[in-house]
Amino acid sequence: MYSRADGLGNRWFRTLRECPSPRVRLVCFPHAGGVASFFRTWPQYVPADVELLAVRYPGREDRHHDPLVDTMEELADPLARACSAFADAPLAFFGHSMGASVATEVALRLEAEFGQTLAALFVSSRPGPGREEQILSREAGDDELIAHLVHMGGSAPELFEHPELRDLLLPPIRADYRLLGRYTLPLDTPALDTPLVGYYGTEDPRVDGPAMSSWASMTRAQFDLRAFEGGHFYLAERPRELIADLSSRLSTPVKSG
Repeated sequence: MYSRADGLGNRWFRTLRECPSPRVRLVCFPHAGGVASFFRTWPQYVPADVELLAVRYPGREDRHHDPLVDTMEELADPLARACSAFADAPLAFFGHSMGASVATEVALRLEAEFGQTLAALFVSSRPGPGREEQILSREAGDDELIAHLVHMGGSAPELFEHPELRDLLLPPIRADYRLLGRYTLPLDTPALDTPLVGYYGTEDPRVDGPAMSSWASMTRAQFDLRAFEGGHFYLAERPRELIADLSSRLSTPVKSG
């Protein structure tokens, strides 16, 4: 599917649903090892006047020939430049797990460098500033990495039983975990002017209410927190409920920055 987003953002975005005159453009940022198609079911739940895009990280799916990146700067800098072109409609971000940090860094760059303020920033299943943790050591072997992924609920064990799939899937995941291992959001980072909402699963083994509440320091506007039944990937289990809540927070007309 081709849209203004494909033309403006070229390889960085997949258009999941185009809207001729969007009230809001919602950009979704995947988790570590995640892909744009993770959000492929969302168009059926998102309001008709919301254009829906998903970020295409390098080194996976239809960007599998692009070099992997393992620093936040390599990811957030070009994404901010690409998002700065979306000036025809208010812009909102949803980021899950690692994607929450990437979305926040892009939002910070949009405000500081391009003078653009998001209509809303939705962060999901990722501890906020001061609560980040080292998930895996750099020396973790493939088996330890796979066990962690299966435990978090984002990957089916049988995917890694096939050597070809294993060789395809693990390099992007390792690159993302290297990025996370090198990244922390400084506590003195200026807060955003956009409303911020935190989401998490009540059975998440690593992320709880206090960890998500620390995101409140990142906004000078309103902060809200919402929990759903489920684990780290609660959104795969309850997409309709999550998107209904998210969409309700975009129901009031907003102006782009």
